[in-house]
Amino acid sequence: MNMTRESNRPSGLAAIDREMAHQHSDALASYETAAPMAARAAASLKKTGRLLLLGMGGSHAVNRAVEPLYRALGIDAVALPLSEQLGQPLPIAGRTIFVTSQSGESAEVVRWFNETGGTPDTFGLTLEGSSFLARTAASLVGSGGIEVAFAATRSLTVTFALHLAILSALGEDPAAALAVLKAPEDHEIAAALAALETVSTVVTSGRRLQGVAEALALGLTELSRRPCFSLEGGQLRHGPMEMLGPKIGVVLFRGLDETAGLVTAMAVSAVETGAPVILFDASSEAPVAGAVTIRFAPASGLAAVFAMLPVAQRLMIAFAETRVENAGTPVRSTKITRSE
Repeated sequence: MNMTRESNRPSGLAAIDREMAHQHSDALASYETAAPMAARAAASLKKTGRLLLLGMGGSHAVNRAVEPLYRALGIDAVALPLSEQLGQPLPIAGRTIFVTSQSGESAEVVRWFNETGGTPDTFGLTLEGSSFLARTAASLVGSGGIEVAFAATRSLTVTFALHLAILSALGEDPAAALAVLKAPEDHEIAAALAALETVSTVVTSGRRLQGVAEALALGLTELSRRPCFSLEGGQLRHGPMEMLGPKIGVVLFRGLDETAGLVTAMAVSAVETGAPVILFDASSEAPVAGAVTIRFAPASGLAAVFAMLPVAQRLMIAFAETRVENAGTPVRSTKITRSE
């Protein structure tokens, strides 16, 4: 990056750059330091067999991304926005509960504990060891301190590493995911960015990687101030295909899992509408003609998430930079949402 570009870069995006620069090292450190508390959380899950994942914003997107990973281990896992749990709660008795908040201070987190008192099987996942959440519940605390930049980047990667520690304690092999964190794949995003040059908005979608798609859509919306949103692949197929065309960008996530063929079919259908299609691909399937494919080493689960997420974040930031002068500086929101 040359000095002219650095001096012209919006301060909000420069702050995100700084967060992203140490997200891999912080994630690795988080995985190591979280081990003792992760063992306690895993023991709770083995006892209850049921998991309720609660969070807001990027934290909920993380919960959505790990939901299928816990289910694959035979755990009855459900991810709900914390606001929804407050208004129309699932029963909490007999469940292990993970409350995720990178700041540990969100309004909904404080109210949920005030109203329920928490439970002995409630665990926090946060980046701030002195926060309300960390003081109130047994918590896994990510390394590197609270995230300062507006859109979630490092906080997502670090929180995924905390989940990797729990999944490891449950018997999953963390080797593939750790290898990606230690040696991240770098990919060019210029073709993908060019494909999205004239779109008015972006829809993201996946199947087992739907949580990653939701995280990207949230960041795109926050940074570009365009109504970018995410639809799980089946839901996109059931009617919303009507919106697709040259002005709607489509970003898909395909991993090395049994849902890869369904993502492929969606990519083919989306290309046929004339929509620019970007395919983040960690499957072993063939590229899709007409789509811009960003190809990763075949991977599933958190290994796929860790590989794709930083590259998707770079695309998100570059997309916003072409559309908003002061991208990264919120005008209607704050980093820590203290009001409901």
